[in-house]
Amino acid sequence: MTNQTHPRLVIPGPVEIREEILQAQTEWMVGHRSAAFSDLFARLQVKLRQAFLTQYRVFVVGASGTGLWEGASRSCIRDGRKVLHLTGGAFSERWATVSELNGKSVDVIQVEWGQAHTPEMVEDALKRQSYDAVCLVHNETSTGVLNPIREIAEVVNRYDDTLIMVDTVSGILGAEVRADDWGIDVLLTSSQKAFALPPGLAFASVSDRAIERAKQVTNRGYYFDFVTLDKSLQKNNTPSTPPISLMFAADRQLDDVLAEGLPNRWQRHLQMRDMTHAWALDRGFGLFAQEGYRSPTVTSIDNRQRGMDVNAMAAFMREKYFVMDKGYGNIKGQTFRIGHMGDMTIETVQEILDGLDEFLAQT
Repeated sequence: MTNQTHPRLVIPGPVEIREEILQAQTEWMVGHRSAAFSDLFARLQVKLRQAFLTQYRVFVVGASGTGLWEGASRSCIRDGRKVLHLTGGAFSERWATVSELNGKSVDVIQVEWGQAHTPEMVEDALKRQSYDAVCLVHNETSTGVLNPIREIAEVVNRYDDTLIMVDTVSGILGAEVRADDWGIDVLLTSSQKAFALPPGLAFASVSDRAIERAKQVTNRGYYFDFVTLDKSLQKNNTPSTPPISLMFAADRQLDDVLAEGLPNRWQRHLQMRDMTHAWALDRGFGLFAQEGYRSPTVTSIDNRQRGMDVNAMAAFMREKYFVMDKGYGNIKGQTFRIGHMGDMTIETVQEILDGLDEFLAQT
């Protein structure tokens, strides 16, 4: 193993951050109403639109992705209308709860954890009931499922009055997603996953259609009000003080992301996924996510047959300077997850798998 000065994160977020990105946060502070900040915001806006593959605005807020769940639900679902949530993991279920707690009328299509949603499920629901929006998670971090959002969006976009809003918190910049080409109205994420930034920033590409919808909603809240966010964005600014140091880091990181190229970045993540899958199956584990719908950024390894002691594994790997996951929520211990996203390399994945082999050899 390579000598390390700190434990490297293999959890599916926050992920390991390169030293030069951490250093970018130490830029001298600027006022958030200054010309220097407007220049920073404008630079970020250009790069974020390239990252989201959108011609529309990309909101930048100081929050986790959870904040933009609330913003999307409050801003884009009209009073007296219904929203359809596709649930099948901890985070998709939590977003549905956020909509309910904000007074929205919620229907769900629930699948078992580890299963994907299909376009046919959505088509059936939309034929029976009118919905203001369909909300779903692109890449379910708790289970390692990658939902077919392109195909689901094709279905939703046949219904003119229904928005499609997608959480791609652990997807974008690791899994292919194209906001405009796929007709996604709200595509939200946060900084600590495949963006490979420290936690604290949330981003969302938002279509003109979603902004027009928000203008029809009376009580959009305050901090995450899409109309207010858009008015400030048009002036290269934010309604309230943002985490400026994180924005300097994002400015630097996006230069490197775009230099690598999105197709190359997507391919690297697929390679890391395939290495992890091959290792797991060869060692007698299973893969928790449904075949054909497996994430390129996080693998949920099915531990039920082998029954490895995940606590002992994590303690052993900590001595190797790796911080490991032990599963999430209802499937903790039955599964454990390997986060292979952001700026992680093929070589690092091999180090992780070699370390796990050392642990298995002694048990």
